[in-house]
Amino acid sequence: MSKNYNFSPTRFHYTFGPHEPVLKLHIGDKVSTKTDDISGFESEMKKLHKDKMHTGEESSYFEGNPLVGPFYIEEAQFGDTLVIELLKIRPNRNFAYSTHKPGFGALGIEDFDFGPTGLTKSIPANKFCWSLDNIKNLGQLELSKRKSKPIEISLSPFLGCIGTAPRFGQVLSSIVPGEHGGNMDCIETKTGTKVFLPVFTKGAYLFMGDMHAAQGDGEICGSALETIGEITFRIDVLKNKQIHWPRFEDKKYIMVAASVRPLIDALRIAYAELINWIVNDYDFTKWEAYQLVSQVGRIRVGNVVNPNYTVVAKLPKKLLNE
Repeated sequence: MSKNYNFSPTRFHYTFGPHEPVLKLHIGDKVSTKTDDISGFESEMKKLHKDKMHTGEESSYFEGNPLVGPFYIEEAQFGDTLVIELLKIRPNRNFAYSTHKPGFGALGIEDFDFGPTGLTKSIPANKFCWSLDNIKNLGQLELSKRKSKPIEISLSPFLGCIGTAPRFGQVLSSIVPGEHGGNMDCIETKTGTKVFLPVFTKGAYLFMGDMHAAQGDGEICGSALETIGEITFRIDVLKNKQIHWPRFEDKKYIMVAASVRPLIDALRIAYAELINWIVNDYDFTKWEAYQLVSQVGRIRVGNVVNPNYTVVAKLPKKLLNE
């Protein structure tokens, strides 16, 4: 019989790997938990984290995203697919930070003068504090030179990080996205999405964190609207179904995320894996699927600032079910 858990984390990891599990789960179990952040590495947040057990990962401490987990899935074996149904992704703080700093971000090109390859030779350190209205789902930013009302945007909360233990027993920083998922920064990992992750080791070792209230394509400055919040998710396992890269599914689309460099290879892998999904599950030939994605496929760029870049290839589900 499936169980419901309310899990309050007392420690956070800064790497993906087969660390000691915080909970052991079965198929059908539902978990509600909370995320944390480090709010642009501000001193008050360092003080908050100083007293938390971070399990000996000093080399990456304050250099990555704090992760909740790992959750050990009893039925998950190598070669299976872990399914995480995201039932609720909700910020519970009335502000979010976004920062930029020298040597980081897509437009801080140190080796070029101002021109088409970058915004400036060196990006200065800066922090922006956004007000969040989580009831109206709105974010506001006061502009220093504009005396009229603040700029206002709609919020779209999602998890920047979700992933399993990487293959071959690797331990990877929570900054790094890859085959295991990780720091993909894809706005698709929101309420109502099913996330499919490859299982590379018994138990899968599921981690998640890095809640964003909103983010533009690419996370250009290297920081979204970083906040904290509540997550509720349900677990399933597809036995003996092996995938090679993370997949997402919502009401409208099936999607594949690939995270490598250069960006064009991430696009190629994402589309190739999407075509394989269509062929294997929806009775298309390879060349029919290739034709379909060529005409109606869509891409989103999750990030162009992490050690690997992330591209999401999408296809409308309505074309597959006719």
